[in-house]
Amino acid sequence: MNNRKSALGLLGAAAALALTAGTASAQEYTLRMHQFLPPQANVPRDVLDVWADNVEEASGGRIEIERYASMALGGTPPELMDQAMDGVADIIWTVNGYTPGRFPRTEVFELPFFVEDARAASSALWQMYDEHMRDDFAGVHMLGMWVHGPGMFHTNTPVQHPSDLQGMKIRGGSRGVNDLLALVGAEAVGLPVSGVPEALSRGVIDGTTIPWEVTTALRVSELVDNHTEFEGPALYVLTFSFAMNQDVYDSLPEDLQQVIDDNSGLEFSIFAGGVQSDADGPARQIAVDRGNNIVTVSEEDAQEWREVVEPLYANWVADMESQGIDGQALIDEARELMAEYEASH
Repeated sequence: MNNRKSALGLLGAAAALALTAGTASAQEYTLRMHQFLPPQANVPRDVLDVWADNVEEASGGRIEIERYASMALGGTPPELMDQAMDGVADIIWTVNGYTPGRFPRTEVFELPFFVEDARAASSALWQMYDEHMRDDFAGVHMLGMWVHGPGMFHTNTPVQHPSDLQGMKIRGGSRGVNDLLALVGAEAVGLPVSGVPEALSRGVIDGTTIPWEVTTALRVSELVDNHTEFEGPALYVLTFSFAMNQDVYDSLPEDLQQVIDDNSGLEFSIFAGGVQSDADGPARQIAVDRGNNIVTVSEEDAQEWREVVEPLYANWVADMESQGIDGQALIDEARELMAEYEASH
C-alpha cells in the first residue's frame, strides 16, 4: 500500500513542490468523492484513497477530498455518472456497464474472451478514450479508465461446461456476459455488485460473475462453494470510469488543475487496473483455504466456450454499425494496443 502510494505520488511531485513552497494554508476546495463499494474494499482503499491522498498532499493541503462509500450520498450505482455530470457529487467511480448501451465504445473490452491482462487493457482503454470517447463523456473531466482482472463464475453448483448453466439464475457482469448466459439457457439477473451478497443469501440468484478480488469484500466465498476460472483470455472484464464534474474542475486554478492531471490519466489507469488484478490472488486463496471447489477451465477446453460466444462479436459489430460506430475497427485497435503494451512489458 505505502509503496504503491509513493510510486503513484511521483506523478504529482513537480506540482507538489511548486504548491507547497511557502504554503501551509487550510483547504480552499473541498471535493466529494462518491462510489458504491464499502470503504474497506480493494478499490476504495488501494486505488481511490491513494489517488485522493496524493492529490491532497500534492496540493499542499489546498484540496480536501471527502470520501463517501456505499452510495452514502444517495442514489443507486447506475446513477453515479449522472451525479458527477449534475454536480450531486464532485468525483465518482462507477462501472460503465451499469447503464448498458450508454457508453458503447467502452464495450469492446467487455467482449467475452477478449482481454487477458488488466494492465494492458487499462492502457488501451485510456488511449482509446483519449482518442475516440471524450464526446461520450461530455460533462465530466475523466481521471482514469481501467478494467479489472479476469471475471469468472461463482455458483452454488459446479460449472465446467456452458451447458452447466442451463436454467441457472446468474448475476451478469456485463451486457456481453448477459448475452452469453441467454445463449446457454441461463437467466441473466441485472444487479449492481453491491447487491450480490443479499441476492445469494436469499437464493434470488444461483451465482454471480465477478473477479476474484471483489469476493473478499462481498464474502462470496462464504456464500457459494464453487468457482469457475479460465486460463488464457478472461471470460469477461468490466470497464470503470473515475470522473470529475467538468465545471468543478474548470473552477480550480490552473496549478490545482495540474495537480489533478498529474495524478490522473494513462499511468494512473494502468496502476488502478493492476491493483485490482493483483488482488485476485489473495482473494482466491481465501476460497482455497475454505476448501471451496475451484474449477479451472484450461485454454484448450475453453474453446467450447469461445465457440458459444463467437456470434456475440458479429452481433456487437452490427449493433455498433447501427449507431454509426465502426465496431470492427475498435476491436482491431484494442487488440493492437494491448499487444503493444504486452510486448513492451
